[in-house]
Amino acid sequence: MNISLRQITTFREVMRSGSISQAARTMMRTQPAVSAMVATLEDELGFRLFVREHGKLSPTPEAQFFLEECEAILDRLERTERTVNQIRSLQAGKLRIACLPAASGLFMPRLLTGFLADKDELDVELIMRSSSLIEDLIASQQYDLGFSETPAPRASIEQADFELECVCVLRADDPLAAREEIGPEQLDGRPMAVLFDNHTTTRRTAAVFHEAGCTLTRRVELRTSLPGLQFVAAGMCYMICDMLTAYSYIVQDRAAGHLVVRRFRPVIRNSVSILTPGYATMSLTTRALYGHLEQSIHRMRETMEAATEMPSPGG
Repeated sequence: MNISLRQITTFREVMRSGSISQAARTMMRTQPAVSAMVATLEDELGFRLFVREHGKLSPTPEAQFFLEECEAILDRLERTERTVNQIRSLQAGKLRIACLPAASGLFMPRLLTGFLADKDELDVELIMRSSSLIEDLIASQQYDLGFSETPAPRASIEQADFELECVCVLRADDPLAAREEIGPEQLDGRPMAVLFDNHTTTRRTAAVFHEAGCTLTRRVELRTSLPGLQFVAAGMCYMICDMLTAYSYIVQDRAAGHLVVRRFRPVIRNSVSILTPGYATMSLTTRALYGHLEQSIHRMRETMEAATEMPSPGG
């Protein structure tokens, strides 16, 4: 059989309206066109759908049974059309996101809250993983988008890199908070919270102190930076911190004002990247989130730039 959707919708309308003429008016077509459509459908099916008795069009028992099938087909088509429209307007689908710890506590959830506000049918899976594991999850196409520390280039990964500066975090009542910039000379021999030895930021920090002839005193060693802020707030140490972690504090605790951030010089960079599978085409929703994430990174930079500036006198 070669039955068209137009034949099915015409048949359904005739069944609903009870007459060829009324169906033609509803569908804004001519009566002969509707009659011809029903006739060709009957020829294709091989049985009668309507009989005319005493000047009235009556459906056959076969028509009643066929109507159930037509309704099911058209209902499914309407659902499919709604789903396609939702996908097109980024209202439906699923996003799988793998995120580094520094951004998992506040930055990424805050970003997603805004992104998902008007997308009730869009589901999200968000996991926190180390940057090295995120690379593998993206390369193997298990996740749609990753946010990690910048990896070495791989053919199986597409990446956009963003250079961020580390900042010095200290208590607001510390005498060093009066400085616009802090360097290894000011932190020479002072207790520090640092990440584990093999972390890029720790290695770069140690190199900067060594080149300045200063001593990096490691009082607290961490796997992730966020807990270090508690030690700094307690007055136990200072911390040279990645921008994402410091941003989380600025957003959450700015009103309390327990800590401040200052520029650290010479610059220690901590690069992050947006990762997507290299051998797969991004979905529309992934592409939209990608752009949203790019904008959020730029806004974070602006916020942190303002946070590191000294307040104006009397301000």
